[in-house]
Amino acid sequence: MSTNPHLPQSPLNPLPPVVWALVVPMILLEVIFQLSGQGLIGGADGIGWRMQALERMVFIPEQFLWMVQTGQFPPRELARIVIYPFAHLSFMHAAFVVVFVLALGKFVGELFRPLALVGLFFGSSILAAMVYAALGQKVPLVGGYAGAFGLIGAFSFVLWVRLRQRGESGLQAFSLIGVMIVVRLAFGIFGGVAPDWIADLAGFAAGFGLSFVLIPGGPKRLLTLLRAR
Repeated sequence: MSTNPHLPQSPLNPLPPVVWALVVPMILLEVIFQLSGQGLIGGADGIGWRMQALERMVFIPEQFLWMVQTGQFPPRELARIVIYPFAHLSFMHAAFVVVFVLALGKFVGELFRPLALVGLFFGSSILAAMVYAALGQKVPLVGGYAGAFGLIGAFSFVLWVRLRQRGESGLQAFSLIGVMIVVRLAFGIFGGVAPDWIADLAGFAAGFGLSFVLIPGGPKRLLTLLRAR
């Protein structure tokens, strides 16, 4: 059946499927936590499901450093560095991450291949957690902000390349991360600044750096673009 081009299109249709693959697990987990927290599923035990999930999914910096130092990597514990972006502390925590990933994933997903976008999200999350641990942080890391900031890094990278092609300095490409830092500080005034901002900035830097490699065509294409300006 053909589609009438004059009919209004759903704003959700253009989203690359890989973006939904990243956010659907976050959404499903949060729906389960909300229903169980209200006692609608799981009975009395369901009220504690969020805490139980967090205990199993959060990234624990000291534990990761211990694994590196001893050379012992229990799979269940090592998995935390991959799965921590999918659990969140609250509905609002999850909602902000989902919105950021949907919005930025749409833009980045139109320019990067699906596997590259997955690499950006998980690569940024993993590298951010490693930096977070290396800097001696003690507070466990949870939530998809580091991965979302990695997508901001890729977004900034694309803008930077375009500005450089036009012979401009490229500083404007970092306006979004500047806004996000201000928002972070604003939240900190009211709720206290948690050390996970370190992971967010590390995620941004990782996303920007990984884009040099994951951009379609790789570094060679990037050099061609810059030389052609």
